[in-house]
Parts: sequence; C-alpha cells; structure tokens
Amino acid sequence: MRWQGQQLGVADAAALPGMERLNGLVRSVTTPEFAGVTFHEVMCKSALNHVPGTSAMPFDWTVNPYRGCTHACAYCLTPDTLVLMANGRQRPIGDLSVGDEIIGTELRGDYRRYVKTTVRAKWGTRKRAYRVTLADGTEIVGSGDHRFLTDRGWKHITGAMTGTDQRPYLTTNNRLMGFGLAGDLVRRTDPLPADYRRGYLAGMIRGDGMSFHATYADTRRTREIHRFRLALADGEALVRTRQFLSDEGVVTNTRPFTRATATRRAMMAIHTAKSADVTRIEELIRTPAASLRDWQAGFLAGIFDAEGSCSRGVVRIVNEDRDMIETTEQALRNHGVTFVREPTRPNGVITVRVTGGLPARQRFFHLTDPAISRRLQIEDVAVKTVADLRIVSIEDLGVETDMVDITTGTGDFIANGVISHNCFARGTHEYLELDAGHDFDSQIVVKINVAEVLGKELRRGSWTREPVMLGTNTDPYQRAEGRYKLMPGIISALTETGTPFSILTKGTLLRRDIPLLREAAASVRVSLAMSIAVFHDELQQLIEPGTPLATARLETVRAATDAGFSVTVFLMPVIPHLTDSIAALDSALTRIKASGATRVVYGALHLRPGAKQWFLSWIQREHPELVSSYLGLYPGASTTAPKAYRTWLAKRVRPLLRVHGLDGHDEDEHPRGSRTPGLAARAAIITTSRGRAAEESRLF
Repeated sequence: MRWQGQQLGVADAAALPGMERLNGLVRSVTTPEFAGVTFHEVMCKSALNHVPGTSAMPFDWTVNPYRGCTHACAYCLTPDTLVLMANGRQRPIGDLSVGDEIIGTELRGDYRRYVKTTVRAKWGTRKRAYRVTLADGTEIVGSGDHRFLTDRGWKHITGAMTGTDQRPYLTTNNRLMGFGLAGDLVRRTDPLPADYRRGYLAGMIRGDGMSFHATYADTRRTREIHRFRLALADGEALVRTRQFLSDEGVVTNTRPFTRATATRRAMMAIHTAKSADVTRIEELIRTPAASLRDWQAGFLAGIFDAEGSCSRGVVRIVNEDRDMIETTEQALRNHGVTFVREPTRPNGVITVRVTGGLPARQRFFHLTDPAISRRLQIEDVAVKTVADLRIVSIEDLGVETDMVDITTGTGDFIANGVISHNCFARGTHEYLELDAGHDFDSQIVVKINVAEVLGKELRRGSWTREPVMLGTNTDPYQRAEGRYKLMPGIISALTETGTPFSILTKGTLLRRDIPLLREAAASVRVSLAMSIAVFHDELQQLIEPGTPLATARLETVRAATDAGFSVTVFLMPVIPHLTDSIAALDSALTRIKASGATRVVYGALHLRPGAKQWFLSWIQREHPELVSSYLGLYPGASTTAPKAYRTWLAKRVRPLLRVHGLDGHDEDEHPRGSRTPGLAARAAIITTSRGRAAEESRLF
C-alpha cells in the first residue's frame, strides 16, 4: 500500500478537532486506494470492552478493532467528466463547487426521475484510471471503485466474483441507465469562437430580428432610414445577442417593446439606427460559403432560441423560410442529430423535429448550447434509457491520474449522461467532535495493535472465558480490514485462550477467514451472523451505499454453511412501508433459506437520536408520501416503533419463518437483560440504544 501524507506523533488538533482525545496516535495517513479516507492508526491500551451491568445487552464483552467504517466508499471520476447542472447545461466535475445545483435522480412511485439536488462536498485524489466505452460512443474515465446504475442495479467499474475484491462489477453488455453523451464532449468556454458567435447571430436575427433601409423625401430634403430591431421575451437570448454584436463592434440600445398581459410576457428589444451598424449586422448573419462546424452549432442555438421549443421533451424548430429550414437540417445532419421535417402547415410554416428521445435532445443541447435555460430543464423527467448504453469495453489505462468526487443530496449525479453514484456519507464520531455526516466514513480509527493487546487481556488469570461479541459497534469486516488484516490475529487470540465468540457482519470479506474460523470452531464455540436488511438492490444501495449487495452476502452465507457453520441472518431492521410487505418478506426469506442459513432474526426499525434526523430527511427526499406515516410511528423523541406495529409485524413474519423453516427466537421472546451465551449473535442489533449498532451503523 502506498501511503501519502504520513503524520508521525500526535495529531494536529487544529486540522482535525477532537483527535487529541485519541491516546496512542501513531500516525494519520491516506492512500490512493481509499480516496477521501484518513486512517488514524492508534496503539490501543485495551481491546476488551465491558458492557455495563445496567445495559440491556445480552452479552458482556465486545471487541471493536475499528472506529468508523469505510463501507460507504468514495468513488472518483476524471476532472473533465461532464456533470448535468440543474439549469440543463453540462459542467466538468472539476469545476463544481459546494452548493452548486445539479441533477440527480430519485424513485417516485414506479419510476426513477431526474430531480434537482446540490453538491454537498467535493474532494480530489489520484487513482488508477479505467475507461468505460458504451455502444453509443459515450466514454467515462473513472476509478475501479466508481459505480454506475445499470438495469441490474449499481455496479463498480471493477470487481471480482470471489475473494476480497468480490462485489458487483461492470461487464460487457451490461446496460447503463441515463441518456449518454456520445460524440464531441468538448466544453465551450468563454470567449466563444467567432464562428459560433456569428452563427448564433445568423440563426437568431434571421429567425426573429428585423432590419430595413428606406428613403424618405419631403419638401425640404431626402432622408435615408436604417433600422435594426430584435424583440424577445427571454432576456437570456437578448443579452447574448447584444453581447455577440458588441464583440463584433456593433453597439445596440435596449428599450421596452411590449408590456405584459394576462396571456403574454413582456418583451424587451435591442435596436440601432446607425447605417454602418445595420450594414455590419447584415454582413454578420450571412451563411458562409463553407460548412463551418462552429458556425452551424451557433446557428442551431440561435434559431432554437428564436424559433424553437421543447415541449414534453421534444425539440422543434419552426420557420417559413425554406433556406433557413435547409440550413437547419444541414447543421443537424453534420452534428449527428437525427430529425424529421413535418408536413408544411397551411400557413406555410415548416417544422423540423429532433428525433431519438432524451439522448438526442440532450446531445442537441450540449452541442449547440442555446441561451434560454428554461427550455433545457430535465427536472421530473422519467429515467427511460433509449440510447444504446451497453458496455462494449472496460480498459485499464495503466496509469494513476487526478480524479474528483462529490457528495450530493440524492446520492448520485449524471456523469457524461449516465447515472453515477457518489460518496453518500453518514454516521458520527461525536466523542471526537467530528461532523455528523462524512466523518464516520472518512475518519477511521484503526487499533493496529488490537490483537496483541487482546491476547494479553485474555491470558490474565481473572479472565473467565465469557463469550465475546464482534460487530457491535462497527463492522469488523469493513473494507479497511482488507488492508489492515486485524481479524485473523483477533480470532487466533480468542481461540488460543478458549474464549467463545460471535461475529456479526455485512462484509463479504468474512470468506477470507473461513478456514481460520473452522480451526477455531474445533476448540471454542463460534457463532456467525450475516446482516442483510434490504433485498431490493436499488433501495439497498440508496440506504447502504458502498456495502455488498444482498446476493454477495448470501453467497458468503453459503460459503460459511458449506464450511459447517450454522449461520443466522439478521433481517433487521425491517423498514416500515418499504420492506415490510408480505411479498418482500417472503422473497427475502426464500433467498435466505436457499443460502443455507438456519435461522432468521428480525426486528423493526430503530431510530436512535442523530440517526433519526438523517433518516427522516432521507424519507422526505426519497419517499415524501411516507413522511406523515413515519412521524406517526416515531413521534417526538421516540426511537422505537410502537408496540402495535411490532405486534403487527410479528403476526406477519412468524408464519413465514415457520413456512421456510427459519423460525427461531426473536427479540420479543427473551428478556433483554438475558446473558445467554447463545444469544450473542442476535443481540448486536439491540446495541443501538447505547451507541452505534453494527446492524444500523451503516443504515441509519
């Protein structure tokens, strides 16, 4: 592992408030493989944590090698990756700032829809680069950790079917979701090319402007009159036209043109009466002899602002001048935008309609960059993939490069026209005075000597070999474990001293240690439990971003049961209105039974302080129709679901458990003060009342 920014000795309290409370801090380090994450390596003085006698936990001892969790990964894209802004335009991710409004997605009823969201955080790193190429020509360069939404759920760019890198990953013919952004992705920057400016002026002024020259004679003299005027209701287009004329040396004046009425907006006009300026304008708007790509892009933007519309997602350009229509069609053709000419109307007006749905519309807007923002809006449009977004290749570029990641309000954003995941952070290190969002995922305390200290504590004469629980605070098999490898030493220390232990995890890295756990089970009692709260991939990745999908966790259960372990699955928490339907529960239990698990423990959602505020905000954003119900279920300072709901849930779940042969003791059938060793695995969920439970630490 290549570490960067090593810091020896004590922590810099000014840089990271609260870290001075960590005794034994060795160094704070970062690595490109964990972008956006800082590991604070400490020499701990104790490893065994004693649960107070007044606690309701049905176990007495825990070991937690980590504080914080890297299950919510950071994902990165190259700085030039285009992000769809809330105004419908594209901007490189490297140019974004915290607070910028962009487009994300959310589930509304049966459809995922494009919605406005904000950039909440942004950071950079260097990571190995991979290029993903789609059938329509769209390309995205990102890190292997980056995830995109496919028609089969969220998938990383790289991964493996087995081993420590096991996770859902992209393969050829996977289909990404979005509209794509194939072709010329070069962003137009200020100042815009002269050819583009003149093309825009041609489209706008020939489409909606007016100029004339006349001679008037009276009794005293003959006068020549020269006039130019452009009147528009959309200020953005008028401002752009006036600026482009100014860039060409033509100065215009602005004045009101018409007042607003009940049916029409007010209009402003730019105008000039100078002969030289009017003549210059007429020269600027002529069609050049050669087909200039920038001129054609500007022309399309200008005529769209002047004579275009985007109604129900369909782009149309209308004009009665056949030369203008033919110029429009030639420009569309040269830019690869598909279109049809509709039948001429009785009044002589001709309509050119862009075809190909949202992909063609967004391509048109990106290539031409019209001025009128309201016509570019995509908010509330359903995500319906029309473009051919099948993956045709995934190429390891063999180099590390600068990359950027953002956190957004929706947990995703649109990168080069496809739906892309971001780092959706949660959790707190309240004792260390870290923030209530990103820090739990990005500031990880690692007890690098935990196995050695644990061994000494277990060899004391006072140790009575009581059961020890792993996974009550943070997941011992989180991603960081793949690097620090603390669990093998912990397992060995417990085994060598004859100490029974239980492990609760949602990490598939458990499979790495199955041979060692089998050896331990020959000497001591070993209990394994896998936490799987959500079986719907899309919902799971919204709630638990960065964690393995249910399929991968069930495969881990199968590997453990094949090794001879009796594995319990925690179907917890059951989330009211989202995962508590009979169909959802029955489907989950069917899959659990097929994995070889012998027992299922269930329980309703528990919302501890801090987590409750986050979850209710999430419900407001993702499922606003459920807000009133949740306020009724968890009123005021209430953290647990009401007894009526828990009773209703029990009547629904228990018969299904019996049908599937997974019935065992649930949390309502045993006193919470029980210290029965056999209950150690299922007890982890109850630890929520005294801090961050392993089960809910990555959820709420």
